[in-house]
Amino acid sequence: MIAETAARLRENIQKVIVGKDEIIELTLIAILCEGHLLLEDVPGTGKTTLAKTIARSLHCTFQRIQFTPDLLPSDVTGIYYYNQKHQEFEFRPGPIFSQILLADEINRATPRTQSALLEAMQERQATVDIATHKLPRPFLVMATQNPIELEGTFPLPEAQLDRFLMRIGLGYPSAGEENDILLRFERVDPLDSLESVAEPETLLAMQQAVREIRVEASLRNYIVNVCRATRTHPDIELGASPRATLALYRTCQALAAIRGREYVLPDDVKTMAPYALTHRLIISPQTRLRGRQPEDVIRDVVNTVAVPVEG
Repeated sequence: MIAETAARLRENIQKVIVGKDEIIELTLIAILCEGHLLLEDVPGTGKTTLAKTIARSLHCTFQRIQFTPDLLPSDVTGIYYYNQKHQEFEFRPGPIFSQILLADEINRATPRTQSALLEAMQERQATVDIATHKLPRPFLVMATQNPIELEGTFPLPEAQLDRFLMRIGLGYPSAGEENDILLRFERVDPLDSLESVAEPETLLAMQQAVREIRVEASLRNYIVNVCRATRTHPDIELGASPRATLALYRTCQALAAIRGREYVLPDDVKTMAPYALTHRLIISPQTRLRGRQPEDVIRDVVNTVAVPVEG
């Protein structure tokens, strides 16, 4: 069921998004894990369009927050206001109370406002004053940030980065894909006529089914060893957290499910490790001076950890 529904979702998304098959697959993996995505790329590469297409394809409620330095936490979570007609305080929910939330240019908000998402992203709830409100399910945060323009931005703290399941970049399209974009959007926006192919209830059932994908004990140890190796690597100052280990485990299950398997392979771990781990690491300044990036270090780690083999 998961592979068939994922194939329909992929086909529907491709009616709007040209190319980017790998990015679409990674987005579907995040959705099946009910994880959050950090989309990091230059403006105009389709980050917002991707978020809207996902929401439309799943018939989910969608809200967008434009993060700016003057944005307040209450602008995200909501407020209690005094209703003079009913003579009592009432809760007015903020945009965070949606199934898919686009946090546009999240690094432009102050750390105080960024922290308003911490509880929501981890516990799927928001506390306003002394009352705690459950968020709708499924709940997915898709945040964007521009890695080039740093003036007037506030880098995301490690606690916030660790709550994102994956960080991905869309990248520029090829010449042929860019030509296809011009043709597809020449007369109408295909997003306007896009129909949903799955309901939120179906997605919740798929998320539960993904957790049943089999992971052998040897492969589970392999995932643990890969994450533990990042904590002792000489080029890494801060390694992957236990939350990162769980993220790698879940994404491998989702990847296997999308590809029609009921079990996880070592290649799944090698495929997902760069996306699930790199944004959670802090590499040493000496390593950066040598021109090495977290992706390079993760590749070294994966290549040095022994892969389980069939006895």
